[in-house]
Amino acid sequence: MLIAQRMISPVRTVRPLDSIRHAREIMETYRINQLPVVHGGDLIGIITDRDLRDAFPSVFASASDAAAHRHRHDGDPGTIPVEIVMTSDVLTLAPHDTLATAARLMRRERVGAVPIVDHGRLVGIVTRSDVLDAYLDGAERDGRIAAAVTSTTRPNAGPKFAS
Repeated sequence: MLIAQRMISPVRTVRPLDSIRHAREIMETYRINQLPVVHGGDLIGIITDRDLRDAFPSVFASASDAAAHRHRHDGDPGTIPVEIVMTSDVLTLAPHDTLATAARLMRRERVGAVPIVDHGRLVGIVTRSDVLDAYLDGAERDGRIAAAVTSTTRPNAGPKFAS
């Protein structure tokens, strides 16, 4: 199956000078963990929830733990631009690549999403969830996975745990 058949498009994005607070708000609102960073339609980076956590470690972290993080800023998240904490060396694929290629790349590189670029322009994004959904859809169609509903009231349905 081709990535073009399963990728998310259009893609939620941020610009390099948007604040990391703005990026966090988009991630929370749309329940996503990665945002491509674009300038004039060109992909120039990606910012992830991990990038944001690394930029602002928990107030409960010790000073030495905080110093160990990749990026550390003491300023207001509303004034720090995305370009400070984004990853600029972005792994990408094309719409005509396969989902299997995307799955292998995500697994090998330990990333949760890959932006999809066509002729230098961001056209979509494929996430780990998209790959898993495609696998499940195919497996169900092929009869390898049967939808099963179990009830805890059935005899021999397994152990019951007290709450």
